[in-house]
Amino acid sequence: MEKETIDKIKECIDDIKAFINMDGGDIEFIKYEEEYVYVKLSGACAGCSFLDITLKDTVESYLQEEIPEIKGVINVEL
Repeated sequence: MEKETIDKIKECIDDIKAFINMDGGDIEFIKYEEEYVYVKLSGACAGCSFLDITLKDTVESYLQEEIPEIKGVINVEL
């Protein structure tokens, strides 16, 4: 079940990636743990003042719409 969820998360992130790339940013799946998705936003997103809005209103909203058991999305700065 968890592998299926991770595969679906990766699919969704690939869908979102095109839009984030258009603005010079990028998004990478890091891990799925305890119903939270960990991603790394980079490129133009890394220093953008809209990072939190992108994370919550775009990435988190879309993932929760597609995979209701997700509690949230966390940006990991590596």
